[in-house]
Amino acid sequence: MKTLLLMRHAKSSWKDNDLPDFDRPLNKRGEKDAPRMGKLIKKEKLVPDIILSSPAVRAKETTLAVIDKVGYEDDVQYLDSLYLGEPENYFKALLALSDDIDHVLVVGHNPGLETVLQILSGKVESLPTGAIAYLQVPIRTWKALSTEIDAHLVKIWRPKDLK
Repeated sequence: MKTLLLMRHAKSSWKDNDLPDFDRPLNKRGEKDAPRMGKLIKKEKLVPDIILSSPAVRAKETTLAVIDKVGYEDDVQYLDSLYLGEPENYFKALLALSDDIDHVLVVGHNPGLETVLQILSGKVESLPTGAIAYLQVPIRTWKALSTEIDAHLVKIWRPKDLK
């Protein structure tokens, strides 16, 4: 059994209209929510073996805030393919993981993340900014991951629910 956490980046700023989408940082709410979600991951004993993240500024800032709270000390894999990635990009990244990795955190964007969640769990769920979906995936090797897998959606945590 593998554990997959799908996290949408925390709330980003739209203050600077001239800033390219890729470069948008977190806003104040995002800066508060991301570390709170990191604390939740640690409290739930779901510290990842590896983190895969979009390289967009808002995703990087979310990832770094989470890392700060969970005590993750390994490298983060920032994958260009996860920036506004289609579901196949997320699947491709997961399929490439080593079999000794059991717990994965993916930090990315909608609509790709919500679609991956729906494909794996069969459930249509909303992932607002900062939300984390916790899935148990009934595979022994990441290479066995497919769209036919019936993962168990254990829980979705949304920042507003933690207040």
